[in-house]
Amino acid sequence: MPASASAGEDPAIAQVVAYPNRGGPTVVRLLLGGHLRELREKAGVSVEAAASAIRGSHSKISRMENGRVGFKQRDVADLLTLYGVVDEAQRASVLEMAQAANSPGWWHRYGDVLPSWFEAYLGLEEAASLIRVYEVHFVPGLLQTEDYARAVVRLGHPEADEEEVASRVGLRMTRQRKLYADNPPVVWAVVDETALRRAVGGPEVMRAQIRHLIELAALPNITLQIVPLNVAGNAAAGGPFTILRFAEPALSDVVYMEHLTSALYLDKPSDVEAYLRAINSLCVAAGQPQDSVRLLEEILAGL
Repeated sequence: MPASASAGEDPAIAQVVAYPNRGGPTVVRLLLGGHLRELREKAGVSVEAAASAIRGSHSKISRMENGRVGFKQRDVADLLTLYGVVDEAQRASVLEMAQAANSPGWWHRYGDVLPSWFEAYLGLEEAASLIRVYEVHFVPGLLQTEDYARAVVRLGHPEADEEEVASRVGLRMTRQRKLYADNPPVVWAVVDETALRRAVGGPEVMRAQIRHLIELAALPNITLQIVPLNVAGNAAAGGPFTILRFAEPALSDVVYMEHLTSALYLDKPSDVEAYLRAINSLCVAAGQPQDSVRLLEEILAGL
């Protein structure tokens, strides 16, 4: 029989309920899922027993605890009862979180062009306090101008009509608003020089894009490093990736890698550590920020 929760509000619950809506439902799902896992483990309840209590499967409990799905109020209430959480204030707080976890994020209005595998990333990116990105082929999406983004979208979706292109570009531009907001995330981008030498959209588009990067590099929350062409090989030959870090200690770092029709999310400590080593190695190989700005100015002069 699981032990009853102690009287009073659980500090972990209070932290989540007070957490601002930055990151939207994605972060709430992650925090709530992690909290439900802690409650289950403290109560000594197996995954199988939890699944039986909500008339579900082992995989459903795993998806809930990993924040990969929404939460039904009835399921959460039944799990709280099973885990011995009887305090009404605690139960109300958790159920409030479950409701918030099901609310749509700002990106919901772009649902017509938003693949399901990318929706989770938007919530994580919105909540991240540090975004470290390595890009080989293009300027990172958060640092793109509107015209450059439009050219990239057309390359990736040659059959798209103007309305779809505009919607995809609008989504990318909306993502960038966080860079100029109060308490913006820190963005640390490492970009291969080949991405800046590739004339996406033509010379005029590239000139504007390079100027934009120079301006962004002057912002206190943005660090830009370029891996020069003369650097032979690198620690991330497999392709671009992003590492997201969060201010909330309950959330682990997440590595994101995008494929043509899907994406990979890694949060195992050993996986994250491997990618942290890779990007740290890239930062050493790349030019320092001031050197990278000088290289951008050289590229701009040659366009």
